[in-house]
Amino acid sequence: MVKSFQGVRLAEPSTSASQPILVSDHMTTNLTTFHPEDTIDHVVQILTQKRISGAPVLDDGQNLVGIISEVDCLKEIIRGKYNNTPRMAGRVHEHMTKDVITMDPELTIFDAAHRFLELKIRRFPVLKDGRLLGQISLSDIIRAMPRLKSSTW
Repeated sequence: MVKSFQGVRLAEPSTSASQPILVSDHMTTNLTTFHPEDTIDHVVQILTQKRISGAPVLDDGQNLVGIISEVDCLKEIIRGKYNNTPRMAGRVHEHMTKDVITMDPELTIFDAAHRFLELKIRRFPVLKDGRLLGQISLSDIIRAMPRLKSSTW
């Protein structure tokens, strides 16, 4: 029989397993943004080129003033067809969502997922102290799910 003279050892606490996974861990920070005076034609071109479905709208002071999405652009496209004007000359400020719901970067991914389901919104700008830090999308949440463990919830 072998006896150990090292005494009782305490297991090292695992900090990574108990720390929540936050919105700031999965948000996109290199954002495409638009200005309220940009044309819908320009927005459609950029959204198509970058293969994204929407983006924040910032004023001259870099303050978040809205969100423009493919659905918003579709309104101008339909208006152009109705008026028989092929160009989408409408301005972003005419079609963007102005009442923007945002998320805090310290919100957990689980709480963020709940907000996506509850509000049925595809993207949320992430703000801290009134400044735009990034954006979290439904796709970002889905990509984060494989990293979640039972202790993270």
